[in-house]
Amino acid sequence: MTVFPLPAFQDNYIWIIKDKDSSGIWAVDPGDANIVLNYCQEHDKHLEGILITHHHKDHTGGIAALKQQSSCAVYGPKHLTDLVTHPVDDGDRVTVYSRVFHVIATPGHTLDHLCYFNDTHPSPSSRPWLFCGDTLFRGGCGRIMEGTPELMLAAMNKIASLPDNTQIYGTHEYTLANYRFALSLEPDNTALIDAIEMCKILRANQQPTLPTELRVEKNTNPFLRTHIVALKNQAAQQLNETPANHVVAAFSQVRRAKDIFS
Repeated sequence: MTVFPLPAFQDNYIWIIKDKDSSGIWAVDPGDANIVLNYCQEHDKHLEGILITHHHKDHTGGIAALKQQSSCAVYGPKHLTDLVTHPVDDGDRVTVYSRVFHVIATPGHTLDHLCYFNDTHPSPSSRPWLFCGDTLFRGGCGRIMEGTPELMLAAMNKIASLPDNTQIYGTHEYTLANYRFALSLEPDNTALIDAIEMCKILRANQQPTLPTELRVEKNTNPFLRTHIVALKNQAAQQLNETPANHVVAAFSQVRRAKDIFS
């Protein structure tokens, strides 16, 4: 099985899951139906299934048309009754070809946000996969639009508990902007500096910076590093606030500092 992105809109990725023994594909968060349909037509594929992480239109806008064209299965938050054929929630499982994905609820960006995690290894070289929508990006995390800092921190902790070699498939190409903020908090972080240089090269060659690896995020992503005193103190300074002592308040300061960063 392989995963690759189809770029959509200004900075979205629709992740496509393909199996060498199948004429079908699965799509993750297809906000634009035409992009998926064009791929299927050009490569003689048919759409078998869709995974939805949350309800925002740039992740769901193409689903109605895709269902009409392909009668595919759609897995996602149970309240999306007009779109979802197989409602799922925390702890459920979804089988995609040879891989079984565990559904992980990660409310924070939205209250219905789900991630899909696979740790079954068809071959010794395979690594775990996480389709995480707008919960975690390379170098960043989603804005807290419906949830709370407490919920978002809990989502970060859930992801941080996964194996370090997990491949992180976020849905937006925000990396270089995220890294500018991360560097403002940790200007001497050599792992971050190295990651920035690598991603600049990727983007100069019009290559995606995703997927990333969880161990990379733990070393560079400020939202997985809000326990580090110097980092959270710098965020508080950017807000002209006293550094928070409580873990949720410290996370909130880092998130709010990012929200106003330019």
